[in-house]
Amino acid sequence: MTPPHVSAWRASALEALGRDAFDLLVIGGGIVGCGIARDAALRGLRVALCDKGDFASGTSSRSSRLVHGGVRYLEHGHIHLVFESSRERRRLLRIAPHLVRPLSFTWPVYRGARVAQWKLLAGLTLYDALALFRNVGNHRRLSVDGVLAREPMLSTDGLLGGAIYWDAATDDSRLTLATALGAAAAGATVLNHAAVTGLTQAQGRATGATVREEFTGREVTLRARCVVSAVGPWTDTMHALEGGDATRAVLGSAGVHVAVPRARVGNREAITVVAPQDGRVMFVLPAGTHAIIGTTETPASRGPDAIRATREEVRYLLDACNANFPAARLGDDDVVAAWSGIRPLAATLVEESAGSASREHTVSVGPLGVLTVTGGKLTTYRAMAEDVVDQACAALGEAGRDGRAHREVLLPGGAMRSLAATEAEASAAVDDADVARRLAGAYGSEWRDVWRLVRDDDAALAERIEESLPYSMAEAVHAVRREMAVTLGDILLRRTHLAFETRDHGERAAARLAGVLAPRLGWDAERTTEELRRYEREATRIFSVD
Repeated sequence: MTPPHVSAWRASALEALGRDAFDLLVIGGGIVGCGIARDAALRGLRVALCDKGDFASGTSSRSSRLVHGGVRYLEHGHIHLVFESSRERRRLLRIAPHLVRPLSFTWPVYRGARVAQWKLLAGLTLYDALALFRNVGNHRRLSVDGVLAREPMLSTDGLLGGAIYWDAATDDSRLTLATALGAAAAGATVLNHAAVTGLTQAQGRATGATVREEFTGREVTLRARCVVSAVGPWTDTMHALEGGDATRAVLGSAGVHVAVPRARVGNREAITVVAPQDGRVMFVLPAGTHAIIGTTETPASRGPDAIRATREEVRYLLDACNANFPAARLGDDDVVAAWSGIRPLAATLVEESAGSASREHTVSVGPLGVLTVTGGKLTTYRAMAEDVVDQACAALGEAGRDGRAHREVLLPGGAMRSLAATEAEASAAVDDADVARRLAGAYGSEWRDVWRLVRDDDAALAERIEESLPYSMAEAVHAVRREMAVTLGDILLRRTHLAFETRDHGERAAARLAGVLAPRLGWDAERTTEELRRYEREATRIFSVD
């Protein structure tokens, strides 16, 4: 059946938000908000989810793209967090095997390093123990030759040996999207680009919200028995909307990443390194033809709508990488993209020690009864969601709706025998091997839904959006029809990572993409021009370096 026009679909969703009565309104479409909506919907609650931007348009699309136990948190004694993270890593590997994949890390140790080899090995032993020795693989010690056999481009000056350990890589924005789609499949009404502009109340309790759809300006009043704020670094703004005092609820910790050509660095897989400038533990990660270097951790100097990298932060990351990979000689001209996100740490933490602050989450109750979740990390989003929904159910008198039975429900695309088998199936149907691997890794068992557009709709959709990257026009059309994408940025920044992987941040691709999407989205020439300008503004805001 031909799906409804995007505008018609959005109008229908907005109408449902204003018509139906909900048990739970979730404000915020990042990984945590989407997780809450999915968990609550799986328990049978009537759920609405709104975000003023797109799903994952904030911090959830600017992470290190890791699902990890947090080995560096052991230094600061955050044992419970590492245990919880390790448990959630195992679970995500099971329920989203296409989006969460095992990743081995090499950790080299140098003479005089802040983390000595004995300390590293003791920490990794504890790390494996906290994972109940059920990680993809246990750590092992590496000699100098063992380190260089794995990563020959590492510096040999003062190298004493090292270790290998395991965590997992993810596509952060698509994991968020899959969670949103999972919420919708479970019955939730979800709408992106729909801002909450005010809360309604009766007898001192929040009873819903006013929601304004971004493109039409249409407003509806949404009724909900319980309201949850999961807006991350925008928490203080929501707190003010509730009529709270000026006390800060969130401490923003900025984390910057840079992408550079992987051939310049020469890393084969993921590497944990120590920055020589200050001893900070950081990563050099494989990302296709690029390496991602990150991250910094400093108190955010700007709000979440304006945060971006600075030249000083970029230089810090490049210098740290060069110290560990001396042949790289990375300079500013090697930076393909630089971006920053804000980690919403609880404001009870000491601002000067953001790097050692715990990523434990907190759930608080505001003056109107709004449940607000802050802190946490991408890896533990599902556990955070379960905690929030438990408290929401208690507030609703629905304590019998236990979420434990839904912990192993697969995310969309997760019903596959193995990623290798799915890649083989896609490769048999798709002539372009790189595109086939991309389809399997991004959509899992649902890759055929994307490629069917080429077979049944338009063979020209097999073309790549950008020649050098494995994203097809079929993905873009699928994103519009099935994944609630409505802007060029939704596709180039979040349904794909194209903007992070091109030096013009997708500007040339946007022009080509607009030509394909305009007739499908009902854009005339004037609207198409405005959408291209909109994309340019969004990309500039994210990727500009101060």
